[in-house]
Amino acid sequence: MTAPAQTSRGSDFAVLCRQIRDEKLLDRRRIDYGVRIALTLAAFAGVWVAFVRVGDSWYQTIVAAALGLAFTQVAFMGHDGGHQQVARSKRVNDLIGLVAGDLLVGLSYGWWVDEHNKHHAKPNYEGFDPDIGESVLAFTPAQAADHDGPVAGFIARHQAWLFFPLLTLEGLNLHVQGFGWLRTTSIRRYRRTEYLLLTLHVVGYLVAVLLVLSPVKALVFVAIHQAVWGMYMGCSFAPNHKGMPIIKPGHELDFLRRQVLTTRNVRGGWLTDFALGGLNYQIEHHLFPNMPRANLHKAQPIIRAYCDGAQVSYTETSLIGSYAAALRHLNALGEPHRAARRAIAVSA
Repeated sequence: MTAPAQTSRGSDFAVLCRQIRDEKLLDRRRIDYGVRIALTLAAFAGVWVAFVRVGDSWYQTIVAAALGLAFTQVAFMGHDGGHQQVARSKRVNDLIGLVAGDLLVGLSYGWWVDEHNKHHAKPNYEGFDPDIGESVLAFTPAQAADHDGPVAGFIARHQAWLFFPLLTLEGLNLHVQGFGWLRTTSIRRYRRTEYLLLTLHVVGYLVAVLLVLSPVKALVFVAIHQAVWGMYMGCSFAPNHKGMPIIKPGHELDFLRRQVLTTRNVRGGWLTDFALGGLNYQIEHHLFPNMPRANLHKAQPIIRAYCDGAQVSYTETSLIGSYAAALRHLNALGEPHRAARRAIAVSA
Protein backbone atom coordinates (compact mmCIF):
# COMPACT_ATOMS: atom_id res chain seq x y z
CA MET A 1 0.00 0.00 0.00
CA THR A 2 3.00 2.34 0.07
CA ALA A 3 4.49 4.23 -2.82
CA PRO A 4 7.47 2.56 -4.49
CA ALA A 5 10.76 4.32 -3.90
CA GLN A 6 11.26 4.91 -7.62
CA THR A 7 7.86 6.59 -8.12
CA SER A 8 8.23 10.08 -9.52
CA ARG A 9 6.29 12.96 -8.07
CA GLY A 10 4.17 13.34 -11.18
CA SER A 11 2.87 9.79 -10.95
CA ASP A 12 2.37 9.61 -7.17
CA PHE A 13 -1.35 10.26 -7.30
CA ALA A 14 -1.91 7.94 -10.26
CA VAL A 15 -0.49 5.03 -8.28
CA LEU A 16 -2.65 5.85 -5.26
CA CYS A 17 -5.70 6.30 -7.47
CA ARG A 18 -5.28 2.81 -8.89
CA GLN A 19 -5.15 1.38 -5.37
CA ILE A 20 -8.35 3.17 -4.40
CA ARG A 21 -10.12 2.04 -7.56
CA ASP A 22 -8.96 -1.54 -7.07
CA GLU A 23 -10.61 -1.47 -3.63
CA LYS A 24 -13.82 -0.18 -5.29
CA LEU A 25 -13.92 2.76 -2.90
CA LEU A 26 -15.19 5.12 -5.60
CA ASP A 27 -18.23 2.94 -6.31
CA ARG A 28 -21.59 4.54 -5.44
CA ARG A 29 -23.21 3.58 -2.11
CA ARG A 30 -26.85 4.02 -3.11
CA ILE A 31 -28.41 2.00 -0.29
CA ASP A 32 -26.29 3.76 2.32
CA TYR A 33 -27.21 7.17 0.92
CA GLY A 34 -30.86 6.18 0.58
CA VAL A 35 -31.01 5.34 4.29
CA ARG A 36 -28.95 8.40 5.24
CA ILE A 37 -31.13 10.78 3.24
CA ALA A 38 -34.35 9.24 4.59
CA LEU A 39 -33.19 9.53 8.21
CA THR A 40 -31.91 13.07 7.73
CA LEU A 41 -35.17 14.24 6.15
CA ALA A 42 -37.18 12.45 8.85
CA ALA A 43 -35.22 14.25 11.57
CA PHE A 44 -35.59 17.57 9.73
CA ALA A 45 -39.36 17.08 9.40
CA GLY A 46 -39.57 15.90 13.01
CA VAL A 47 -38.10 19.15 14.29
CA TRP A 48 -40.68 21.15 12.30
CA VAL A 49 -43.46 18.95 13.70
CA ALA A 50 -42.13 19.66 17.20
CA PHE A 51 -42.11 23.37 16.33
CA VAL A 52 -45.82 23.29 15.50
CA ARG A 53 -46.75 21.17 18.52
CA VAL A 54 -44.81 23.30 21.03
CA GLY A 55 -46.59 26.41 19.77
CA ASP A 56 -46.16 29.92 21.11
CA SER A 57 -43.88 29.01 23.99
CA TRP A 58 -40.41 29.90 25.18
CA TYR A 59 -39.60 26.19 24.91
CA GLN A 60 -39.17 27.02 21.23
CA THR A 61 -35.66 28.14 22.11
CA ILE A 62 -34.81 24.43 22.41
CA VAL A 63 -36.54 23.68 19.11
CA ALA A 64 -34.61 26.53 17.46
CA ALA A 65 -31.29 25.01 18.55
CA ALA A 66 -32.40 21.56 17.32
CA LEU A 67 -33.39 23.08 13.98
CA GLY A 68 -29.93 24.61 13.65
CA LEU A 69 -28.42 21.14 14.06
CA ALA A 70 -30.89 19.66 11.56
CA PHE A 71 -30.11 22.39 9.00
CA THR A 72 -26.43 21.47 9.11
CA GLN A 73 -27.09 17.77 8.64
CA VAL A 74 -29.24 18.60 5.60
CA ALA A 75 -26.48 20.89 4.32
CA PHE A 76 -24.05 17.95 4.55
CA MET A 77 -26.32 16.07 2.13
CA GLY A 78 -26.16 19.03 -0.24
CA HIS A 79 -22.38 18.97 0.09
CA ASP A 80 -22.28 15.31 -0.92
CA GLY A 81 -24.59 15.96 -3.85
CA GLY A 82 -22.41 18.84 -5.00
CA HIS A 83 -19.40 16.53 -5.08
CA GLN A 84 -21.37 13.93 -7.10
CA GLN A 85 -20.95 11.39 -4.30
CA VAL A 86 -24.51 10.13 -4.06
CA ALA A 87 -25.67 8.95 -7.50
CA ARG A 88 -24.08 8.13 -10.84
CA SER A 89 -26.19 10.74 -12.57
CA LYS A 90 -25.14 14.39 -12.32
CA ARG A 91 -28.78 15.41 -12.65
CA VAL A 92 -29.76 13.38 -9.58
CA ASN A 93 -26.83 14.72 -7.55
CA ASP A 94 -27.72 18.28 -8.57
CA LEU A 95 -31.35 17.67 -7.62
CA ILE A 96 -30.25 16.56 -4.15
CA GLY A 97 -28.06 19.65 -3.84
CA LEU A 98 -30.81 22.02 -5.00
CA VAL A 99 -33.44 20.59 -2.67
CA ALA A 100 -31.10 20.31 0.34
CA GLY A 101 -29.38 23.64 -0.23
CA ASP A 102 -31.82 26.09 -1.79
CA LEU A 103 -35.19 24.77 -0.64
CA LEU A 104 -34.54 23.28 2.80
CA VAL A 105 -31.74 25.44 4.25
CA GLY A 106 -31.73 28.53 2.03
CA LEU A 107 -28.17 28.18 0.74
CA SER A 108 -27.52 28.67 -2.99
CA TYR A 109 -26.30 25.38 -4.43
CA GLY A 110 -24.75 27.04 -7.49
CA TRP A 111 -22.85 29.57 -5.40
CA TRP A 112 -21.60 26.88 -3.04
CA VAL A 113 -20.42 24.58 -5.86
CA ASP A 114 -18.62 27.49 -7.57
CA GLU A 115 -16.85 28.59 -4.38
CA HIS A 116 -16.14 25.09 -3.11
CA ASN A 117 -14.66 23.88 -6.40
CA LYS A 118 -12.20 26.80 -6.31
CA HIS A 119 -11.25 25.81 -2.78
CA HIS A 120 -10.72 22.17 -3.73
CA ALA A 121 -8.60 23.11 -6.73
CA LYS A 122 -6.06 25.03 -4.64
CA PRO A 123 -6.70 24.70 -0.89
CA ASN A 124 -4.89 27.28 1.25
CA TYR A 125 -3.37 28.92 -1.84
CA GLU A 126 -3.08 32.62 -1.17
CA GLY A 127 -4.98 34.56 -3.82
CA PHE A 128 -6.82 31.46 -5.13
CA ASP A 129 -8.66 29.76 -2.27
CA PRO A 130 -11.85 31.72 -1.41
CA ASP A 131 -11.90 30.13 2.06
CA ILE A 132 -8.88 32.25 2.99
CA GLY A 133 -9.88 35.24 0.91
CA GLU A 134 -10.65 38.73 2.15
CA SER A 135 -13.10 38.66 5.04
CA VAL A 136 -13.72 40.11 8.48
CA LEU A 137 -10.87 37.95 9.78
CA ALA A 138 -7.29 37.87 8.46
CA PHE A 139 -5.97 34.49 7.35
CA THR A 140 -2.63 35.61 5.88
CA PRO A 141 0.04 38.15 6.97
CA ALA A 142 -0.83 40.34 3.97
CA GLN A 143 -4.48 40.44 4.97
CA ALA A 144 -3.56 41.19 8.58
CA ALA A 145 -1.42 44.13 7.46
CA ASP A 146 -4.38 45.55 5.52
CA HIS A 147 -6.69 45.42 8.54
CA ASP A 148 -6.22 49.01 9.65
CA GLY A 149 -8.68 51.47 11.06
CA PRO A 150 -10.43 51.38 14.45
CA VAL A 151 -12.87 48.52 13.77
CA ALA A 152 -10.71 46.38 11.49
CA GLY A 153 -7.70 46.87 13.75
CA PHE A 154 -9.67 45.87 16.82
CA ILE A 155 -10.90 42.71 15.11
CA ALA A 156 -7.38 41.85 13.92
CA ARG A 157 -5.95 42.23 17.43
CA HIS A 158 -8.62 40.01 18.97
CA GLN A 159 -9.59 37.75 16.08
CA ALA A 160 -8.70 34.53 17.89
CA TRP A 161 -11.18 35.46 20.64
CA LEU A 162 -13.77 36.66 18.13
CA PHE A 163 -13.60 33.59 15.87
CA PHE A 164 -16.33 31.52 17.53
CA PRO A 165 -18.67 34.46 18.31
CA LEU A 166 -18.46 35.55 14.66
CA LEU A 167 -19.44 32.06 13.53
CA THR A 168 -22.90 32.72 14.94
CA LEU A 169 -23.38 35.11 12.01
CA GLU A 170 -22.20 32.62 9.40
CA GLY A 171 -25.69 31.26 8.74
CA LEU A 172 -27.00 34.69 7.79
CA ASN A 173 -23.85 35.29 5.76
CA LEU A 174 -24.50 32.12 3.73
CA HIS A 175 -28.03 33.29 2.90
CA VAL A 176 -26.85 36.73 1.81
CA GLN A 177 -23.91 35.51 -0.26
CA GLY A 178 -26.10 33.02 -2.12
CA PHE A 179 -28.63 35.66 -3.15
CA GLY A 180 -25.83 38.08 -4.05
CA TRP A 181 -24.13 35.50 -6.27
CA LEU A 182 -27.34 34.71 -8.14
CA ARG A 183 -27.95 38.39 -8.75
CA THR A 184 -24.51 39.05 -10.25
CA THR A 185 -23.30 35.76 -11.73
CA SER A 186 -23.18 35.07 -15.46
CA ILE A 187 -23.59 31.34 -14.78
CA ARG A 188 -27.11 30.49 -15.95
CA ARG A 189 -27.48 26.82 -15.01
CA TYR A 190 -30.35 26.39 -12.53
CA ARG A 191 -30.40 30.13 -11.89
CA ARG A 192 -34.17 30.62 -12.15
CA THR A 193 -34.75 27.35 -10.31
CA GLU A 194 -32.52 28.54 -7.49
CA TYR A 195 -34.29 31.89 -7.28
CA LEU A 196 -37.62 30.08 -6.99
CA LEU A 197 -36.42 27.57 -4.39
CA LEU A 198 -34.64 30.20 -2.28
CA THR A 199 -37.72 32.42 -2.36
CA LEU A 200 -39.93 29.50 -1.32
CA HIS A 201 -37.54 28.79 1.54
CA VAL A 202 -37.48 32.37 2.85
CA VAL A 203 -41.24 32.91 2.51
CA GLY A 204 -42.12 29.49 3.95
CA TYR A 205 -39.69 29.90 6.86
CA LEU A 206 -40.92 33.37 7.84
CA VAL A 207 -44.60 32.52 7.41
CA ALA A 208 -44.22 29.41 9.58
CA VAL A 209 -42.38 31.28 12.32
CA LEU A 210 -44.78 34.24 12.36
CA LEU A 211 -47.90 32.07 12.26
CA VAL A 212 -46.86 30.04 15.29
CA LEU A 213 -44.94 32.57 17.41
CA SER A 214 -45.53 36.07 18.70
CA PRO A 215 -43.22 38.70 17.15
CA VAL A 216 -40.77 38.74 20.08
CA LYS A 217 -40.58 34.95 20.31
CA ALA A 218 -40.25 34.75 16.54
CA LEU A 219 -37.26 37.10 16.62
CA VAL A 220 -35.60 35.10 19.38
CA PHE A 221 -36.32 31.83 17.57
CA VAL A 222 -34.74 33.05 14.31
CA ALA A 223 -31.71 34.47 16.16
CA ILE A 224 -31.03 31.21 18.02
CA HIS A 225 -31.70 29.02 15.01
CA GLN A 226 -29.45 30.98 12.65
CA ALA A 227 -26.72 31.30 15.29
CA VAL A 228 -26.65 27.55 16.00
CA TRP A 229 -26.67 26.73 12.29
CA GLY A 230 -23.83 29.17 11.59
CA MET A 231 -21.80 27.93 14.56
CA TYR A 232 -22.29 24.26 13.65
CA MET A 233 -21.41 24.85 9.99
CA GLY A 234 -18.34 26.89 10.89
CA CYS A 235 -17.17 24.40 13.51
CA SER A 236 -17.52 21.58 10.96
CA PHE A 237 -15.41 23.23 8.26
CA ALA A 238 -12.90 25.21 10.35
CA PRO A 239 -10.80 22.23 11.56
CA ASN A 240 -9.88 21.17 8.03
CA HIS A 241 -7.41 23.82 6.83
CA LYS A 242 -7.17 26.71 9.30
CA GLY A 243 -3.69 26.75 10.79
CA MET A 244 -2.26 24.51 8.06
CA PRO A 245 0.49 25.75 5.70
CA ILE A 246 -0.53 28.55 3.34
CA ILE A 247 0.96 28.35 -0.15
CA LYS A 248 2.36 31.60 -1.52
CA PRO A 249 1.53 32.75 -5.07
CA GLY A 250 3.89 31.26 -7.65
CA HIS A 251 4.74 28.21 -5.55
CA GLU A 252 3.35 25.05 -7.14
CA LEU A 253 2.93 21.56 -5.74
CA ASP A 254 1.79 18.37 -7.45
CA PHE A 255 -1.80 17.28 -6.80
CA LEU A 256 -1.04 14.79 -4.02
CA ARG A 257 1.07 17.20 -1.99
CA ARG A 258 -1.15 20.19 -2.75
CA GLN A 259 -4.11 18.41 -1.16
CA VAL A 260 -2.42 16.54 1.70
CA LEU A 261 0.03 19.14 3.01
CA THR A 262 -2.62 21.85 3.38
CA THR A 263 -5.25 19.62 4.97
CA ARG A 264 -5.89 18.18 8.42
CA ASN A 265 -7.93 15.16 9.52
CA VAL A 266 -9.81 14.96 12.83
CA ARG A 267 -9.59 11.81 14.91
CA GLY A 268 -12.71 10.22 16.36
CA GLY A 269 -15.23 7.42 16.11
CA TRP A 270 -18.72 7.12 14.67
CA LEU A 271 -19.98 10.14 16.63
CA THR A 272 -17.32 12.40 15.10
CA ASP A 273 -18.10 10.97 11.65
CA PHE A 274 -21.77 11.78 12.13
CA ALA A 275 -21.31 15.20 13.75
CA LEU A 276 -18.88 16.42 11.08
CA GLY A 277 -20.66 14.81 8.14
CA GLY A 278 -17.55 12.85 7.16
CA LEU A 279 -15.53 16.07 6.85
CA ASN A 280 -13.19 14.77 9.54
CA TYR A 281 -11.67 12.61 6.76
CA GLN A 282 -10.69 15.80 4.98
CA ILE A 283 -7.48 14.48 3.40
CA GLU A 284 -9.31 11.55 1.83
CA HIS A 285 -12.11 13.87 0.75
CA HIS A 286 -9.73 16.31 -0.91
CA LEU A 287 -7.87 13.60 -2.78
CA PHE A 288 -11.12 11.94 -3.91
CA PRO A 289 -13.95 14.51 -3.68
CA ASN A 290 -16.50 12.18 -5.31
CA MET A 291 -15.81 9.30 -2.92
CA PRO A 292 -19.03 8.37 -1.04
CA ARG A 293 -18.98 9.45 2.57
CA ALA A 294 -19.30 5.88 3.86
CA ASN A 295 -16.06 4.87 2.11
CA LEU A 296 -13.83 7.61 3.50
CA HIS A 297 -12.89 5.72 6.67
CA LYS A 298 -12.04 2.66 4.57
CA ALA A 299 -9.75 4.73 2.37
CA GLN A 300 -7.95 6.35 5.32
CA PRO A 301 -5.48 3.53 6.19
CA ILE A 302 -4.61 3.09 2.50
CA ILE A 303 -3.95 6.79 1.98
CA ARG A 304 -2.10 7.25 5.25
CA ALA A 305 0.21 4.32 4.48
CA TYR A 306 0.77 5.61 0.97
CA CYS A 307 1.66 9.10 2.23
CA ASP A 308 4.08 7.60 4.73
CA GLY A 309 5.77 5.66 1.93
CA ALA A 310 5.93 8.74 -0.29
CA GLN A 311 7.27 10.82 2.66
CA VAL A 312 4.30 13.19 2.50
CA SER A 313 3.30 14.56 5.90
CA TYR A 314 -0.19 13.31 6.88
CA THR A 315 -1.72 15.47 9.62
CA GLU A 316 -4.36 14.19 12.01
CA THR A 317 -5.36 15.59 15.38
CA SER A 318 -8.22 15.69 17.85
CA LEU A 319 -11.17 18.01 17.32
CA ILE A 320 -10.04 20.24 20.19
CA GLY A 321 -6.49 20.15 18.84
CA SER A 322 -7.70 21.29 15.42
CA TYR A 323 -9.51 24.27 16.92
CA ALA A 324 -6.46 25.11 19.02
CA ALA A 325 -4.26 25.11 15.91
CA ALA A 326 -6.69 27.38 14.07
CA LEU A 327 -6.88 29.80 16.99
CA ARG A 328 -3.08 29.87 17.38
CA HIS A 329 -2.79 30.79 13.71
CA LEU A 330 -5.33 33.60 14.02
CA ASN A 331 -3.71 34.84 17.23
CA ALA A 332 -0.25 34.92 15.62
CA LEU A 333 -1.58 36.99 12.73
CA GLY A 334 -3.00 39.50 15.18
CA GLU A 335 0.25 39.88 17.12
CA PRO A 336 1.71 42.73 14.97
CA HIS A 337 -1.42 44.77 15.67
CA ARG A 338 -1.17 44.07 19.38
CA ALA A 339 2.55 44.93 19.33
CA ALA A 340 1.82 48.23 17.59
CA ARG A 341 -0.86 48.96 20.17
CA ARG A 342 1.55 48.26 23.03
CA ALA A 343 4.18 50.49 21.43
CA ILE A 344 1.71 53.36 21.20
CA ALA A 345 0.73 52.85 24.84
CA VAL A 346 4.39 52.90 25.96
CA SER A 347 5.22 56.03 23.95
CA ALA A 348 2.16 57.78 25.34
